[in-house]
Amino acid sequence: MLELHENALNVPDILSRWYQKERSNNYGAYLSFVGTVRHENGIEGLSFDLYEPILKRWFEAWQQRAKAEGAVVKMAHSMGDVMVHESSYVAAVFSPKRRVALELIDAFVEDFKATAPIWKYDLKDGVRIYAKDRSAPIAGSGLLETRQ
Repeated sequence: MLELHENALNVPDILSRWYQKERSNNYGAYLSFVGTVRHENGIEGLSFDLYEPILKRWFEAWQQRAKAEGAVVKMAHSMGDVMVHESSYVAAVFSPKRRVALELIDAFVEDFKATAPIWKYDLKDGVRIYAKDRSAPIAGSGLLETRQ
């Protein structure tokens, strides 16, 4: 399940819904990761743009990888502005085995950070400033490879 939300995520609601949906599916492990905007470099928050077709394709590949392990991967991400101390990213793995869940959540979060088609902007004094050093180019994607 891939969820895209405007602005900050309601983490308790998301995690509760996911848990309620999967709790009777005989999984032995449920691991979640919550990404929160932290205060650094004087930012008020972050703003996110994403390219949904590539993100969906990327996520589907992860669903297939998880399915091969008998697991399920879920993800929610923000579009738009997320202020300091609010959450922009939630990921979870449901798996029959603890080790599979631990390995999948780590690999999923790291791959997301490195390759997902999401561009970050710092919010300073109400202005969006492209955070090139914290946005990953998409290899072979032409114009989407670098965002200005």
